[in-house]
Amino acid sequence: MPQRDDLRAAFFEECEDLLAQMGDGLALMSDAADTPELETLHSVFRAVHSIKGGAGAFGLNGLVDFAHAFETVLDLMRSGRLSIGSTGMPTLLRAYDVLSDLVAAARDGVTEPSSMAAILVELDILADGGGADEEDIEFVPVPLDLSLPFASPVEPEPAPLGYMIAFAPSAALYLAGHEPAALLRALVRLGSARVIPDTDEVSPLAAFDPGSTALRWQLELSTCASRDEVDAILDTVSHLADVMIAPLVTHAAGMEEEASTQSRPSLPDQVPSEPGPIASLAMSNSDPVPVMEARVKGMDAAPASPIRGQPEATPVQMPVASTIRVNLDRVDRLINQIGELVIMEAMLSQAITNAQIEDGGDIANGLEGIKNLAASIQESVMSIRAQPLKPVFQRMQRITREAADATGKSVRLQTIGEGNEVDKTVIERLVDPLTHMIRNSVDHGIETAERRRSVGKPAEGLITLSAAHRSGRVIIDITDDGAGIDRARVRQIAEERGLVAPGAHLAPSDIDNLLFMPGFSSKEEVSALSGRGVGLDVVRREIQALGGRVTIQSVPGQGTTFTIALPLTLAVLEGMLIDVGGETMVLPLSSIVETMRPASVQVQYLGRAARMVASRGALIPIIDLAESFGFDPVGPLEQAILIIVEYDADRCVALAVNQIHDQRQVVIKSLEDNYGDVPGISAATILGDGRIALIIDPEEIVQSAAAESLALPHVANG
Repeated sequence: MPQRDDLRAAFFEECEDLLAQMGDGLALMSDAADTPELETLHSVFRAVHSIKGGAGAFGLNGLVDFAHAFETVLDLMRSGRLSIGSTGMPTLLRAYDVLSDLVAAARDGVTEPSSMAAILVELDILADGGGADEEDIEFVPVPLDLSLPFASPVEPEPAPLGYMIAFAPSAALYLAGHEPAALLRALVRLGSARVIPDTDEVSPLAAFDPGSTALRWQLELSTCASRDEVDAILDTVSHLADVMIAPLVTHAAGMEEEASTQSRPSLPDQVPSEPGPIASLAMSNSDPVPVMEARVKGMDAAPASPIRGQPEATPVQMPVASTIRVNLDRVDRLINQIGELVIMEAMLSQAITNAQIEDGGDIANGLEGIKNLAASIQESVMSIRAQPLKPVFQRMQRITREAADATGKSVRLQTIGEGNEVDKTVIERLVDPLTHMIRNSVDHGIETAERRRSVGKPAEGLITLSAAHRSGRVIIDITDDGAGIDRARVRQIAEERGLVAPGAHLAPSDIDNLLFMPGFSSKEEVSALSGRGVGLDVVRREIQALGGRVTIQSVPGQGTTFTIALPLTLAVLEGMLIDVGGETMVLPLSSIVETMRPASVQVQYLGRAARMVASRGALIPIIDLAESFGFDPVGPLEQAILIIVEYDADRCVALAVNQIHDQRQVVIKSLEDNYGDVPGISAATILGDGRIALIIDPEEIVQSAAAESLALPHVANG
């Protein structure tokens, strides 16, 4: 059924948010495992409980059972009956990983993870108190009372409690897939209840508004259940409804007597004579429950108190929807249309220039207004696709735990700047490179606990994953406090495998970059994480495919930092329009360091063909772009323009071009989708005059030149 499919999709979308909320809460609990904040525990518990409730509605029994075991432990913790300490946190974190896998398996219709059974056993042990720290366990002798050997004491039945519950759902509750009838039915199961519907604000059918929330309910509940059990049912929707709970003066017997002796108020006109859905759900209990079909105006008999977790005497406010979920294809279509608008604006500008219309006229002023408006719309639309890095960084927490378990090391991941936003496409393609690098840091960077202690380091290794915006790009650093790169060992392996010539002069950065060569691995044995020679070369290739670059910095004994520089978006590009062999091309502005027209004394020759330019105290190799693409050479360098671009952390190369036309923002069009792979070219764009301009990939140009035995020596900038 389409409607059920939509609800199911909405449930799994909500699960993503709930799992993210759980990840944040568990991270806070890990930092303060001995004394976690109560509100953090409540937040994690509510997330698990919400997933369990939604899974039950769709018959996902495996997910329900696991979530139930998980929330049992959390409930014991928040009630103060269980303190797991730092020793039990790994179990909770693994349970979170399995819960994420179960949600994904249910969504994709695949087999449930095999690790579920083992984690269920660990959760049961925690629930029995097995997760408490040893120092917290106190054995107290208990004397046996043998005065009545043939009789067992009979616990008196607890007196039933009474609650008056007012429940007013908001529109967000229905949009989130919750069903009020299910919540009311769960409350009725706690004891005996009168369910009182309020239909005064329900509009006639002719004026019915499906977006309104006119129905309200009031329950008079008589139960032996504790207040915590009542709260547990309502906590899951407390942020989506007005929920008030007040003590009821009378108990169950008084309620029944009152119902039989008092006269029944007259029914409102719009209340149907037949029992409604709420009445029928109350009657479905094993014991008949009297239902009163009149509206109760207020709760003046007793002072109302909000459910636990809300400020005292403050009613829960109805939430205002601040976000909407939009299909990504719709956003992509909108971005493409905005790109076409930018192209049309450039074409109009070109036409006005060709027509020699003077500046300052009405047409020129109108065009300037269109240009500014198009730029503003483009910026706004691009921000729609921008997503925070937080989901990716949260996933790396799990990668770190799994890698640490596989290697037997104690490692903690610290994240910084996870709120920085990047284009969604960049985020999706960033997962695999980050996974490789985190595993590499755990496996190769962090030492064993014994080795760390021997050099005065904490037994637990630390990996820091940070992100920041810088010069129109996002910079991601993966830093470990391990042993650093053993450059002598790296060079030895590279020489043994024929990757470098024995005795070749290599700077420290050259040795570090050997780690990115295909087939390089410092592990002689194959393990679950490494040893197959596949890893960092894949990372560099994937990062370059995103228009970025990756570099290494390492200090022996102190650790290693991998730095990834990526464009914020793959849809638009700030570029410099240049002339290469008579063709107009685009060079990404983010890679350009400076431009220069060299004097003859600055040009130096190395061998027969290689040329260098002296700039700022360094010799920089020169690559003729026209010659690289098969055109006639640029000619005398004194008549050419050199564009110095950075292609590594401390390496530059000078690209010789015929002329520089302009600097502008261009819309990226994929060549792989529309044509095919072109060496040295990353994409294409459409210029204002309708011509196609190719976008140059400086990294690939440098690699192609190196492959043709062009010497690109190490230089120190400045």
